[in-house]
Amino acid sequence: MSLMFDPETAVYPFPPKPARLSVDEKQHYREKIKRLLKERDAVMVAHYYTDPEIQALAEETGGCISDSLEMARFGSNHSASTLLVAGVRFMGETAKILSPEKTVLMPTLQAECSLDLGCPIEEFNRFCDSHPDRTVVVYANTSAAVKARADWVVTSSIAVELIEHLDSLGEKIIWAPDRHLGRYVTRQTDADVLCWQGACIVHDEFKTQALQRMKALYPQAAVLVHPESPQAIVDLADAVGSTSQLIQAAQSLPHPQMIVATDRGIFYKMQQACPDKELLEAPTAGEGASCRSCAHCPWMAMNGLKAIADGLEQGGSQHEIHVDEALRQAALIPLNRMLSFAADLKLKVKGNA
Repeated sequence: MSLMFDPETAVYPFPPKPARLSVDEKQHYREKIKRLLKERDAVMVAHYYTDPEIQALAEETGGCISDSLEMARFGSNHSASTLLVAGVRFMGETAKILSPEKTVLMPTLQAECSLDLGCPIEEFNRFCDSHPDRTVVVYANTSAAVKARADWVVTSSIAVELIEHLDSLGEKIIWAPDRHLGRYVTRQTDADVLCWQGACIVHDEFKTQALQRMKALYPQAAVLVHPESPQAIVDLADAVGSTSQLIQAAQSLPHPQMIVATDRGIFYKMQQACPDKELLEAPTAGEGASCRSCAHCPWMAMNGLKAIADGLEQGGSQHEIHVDEALRQAALIPLNRMLSFAADLKLKVKGNA
């Protein structure tokens, strides 16, 4: 009998909210980070879902803001010997997989991801062993160990094309870890897909009835939805896509307002891309309900200015990412397989959460 993770009963170790800094404290840490980046020959890469002040600092210091795979690729191609990854733990691991010769630091190694936590390698191994006839495809939001178990690693921007390709070869598929994205690609491709039952706590909490009321309140608004959201939310969308694809949609759609169903951290780059448009958060907590994320990942919020300065200054076991070399080599195989597939299709691979 195979085991299947149940996100409804999962208890996640939510972190405490970081202490607020005064204006003077923020300026102090910004200047300290700039100095430490130069001293350590480091570059800062930040995810779209980090706080705007963190994204702004990454831009200001010559780093990048992107999804996790593009963050890792940017770091791999950069001349810096040290990468400061402002994101969650699997993103630091992905950077280390692609840049084994570099020191990879994070503000805290306690910054987790519900998709990663929701796909523990021991349970996932047993699940895959129970279905040996299936090709294993895992989302980039997974640990190095889960990636190493997979045949393919995939981002949301290329998921449909890859599953279509595998289906055309007659392959049956295991998809992990996000159940909503798995169902989305299944509906798009009609492939034989068996989904692991993980979920992103941010995208899982968007509410259908509340979104419908918001659409009625803003009739000229387009609805932008990440495919990690429940199917009922996807069905209400004018555009569905990865983080970078949603930013592009906000630019290209003619609507004056955008209701955005993803982490509100994306607003920083989205507003830069379309400064003349009004961006609105899609509702997460329904009537009388509470939410675990309220449209912002609690682990992404751990990437504060003080934590970044501490990571650069202290390094060590609290901040440095290590990946066993044998595990790294095994995880690199499905990653490179996806990159080669994307290159053959001449697709730009961007876009996990």
